[in-house]
Amino acid sequence: MAAAVGASAGEYAVLANGFRLRVDTHEKVDGLVRLHTSGGTIELPPAQVSHFEQEEIIPEAPPPSPSSEDTSIKPATSPRELVEEAAKKWGLPPELLHSVAAAESNYRVDAVSPKGAVGVMQLMPATAAALSADPYDPAQNIDAGARYLREMLIRYNHGLWSALAAYNAGPGAVDRYNGVPPYRETRTYVNKVYRDYQKRAGSKAF
Repeated sequence: MAAAVGASAGEYAVLANGFRLRVDTHEKVDGLVRLHTSGGTIELPPAQVSHFEQEEIIPEAPPPSPSSEDTSIKPATSPRELVEEAAKKWGLPPELLHSVAAAESNYRVDAVSPKGAVGVMQLMPATAAALSADPYDPAQNIDAGARYLREMLIRYNHGLWSALAAYNAGPGAVDRYNGVPPYRETRTYVNKVYRDYQKRAGSKAF
């Protein structure tokens, strides 16, 4: 029996580890908390969900008069700004996403790896297509990379090493070895990202 709890404006599920996920609604089903998001449904044990916060609705401001000076906030354009924006959108620690971006491409929008990974967070074309993103568009590339990293964190119960390994080598390899696969490139990558993340986040790192 499902007990539905709705929120017309949407809400945020705050997880026990501090992550925030935007959800449309949530419900309790067979001892699990089911989160309905724009990307699908996620089920978590109640112990992993701390609480829920209502999404704040900001009323639209009246349009400026033709004579007024344009003081509107410009959209993020630099890779570092886009990383901050994507981290906030997908409930990820910005320090973690910066560490991934630095390791993947050093924030270069024109970076292409020998294997064909594209852009700042080095999306493979197939992964970008699965996420409906244009890997050559920096905003879409970084947004999709953040979304994919979040999916890997959820998939591996927020085990950071496994999630980073899956981002680098694919979830199939992580599942096959039940953890970080014994690939030199992947292990070097995971260590590099994790050390940088610890340096950036300090005591906030998990």
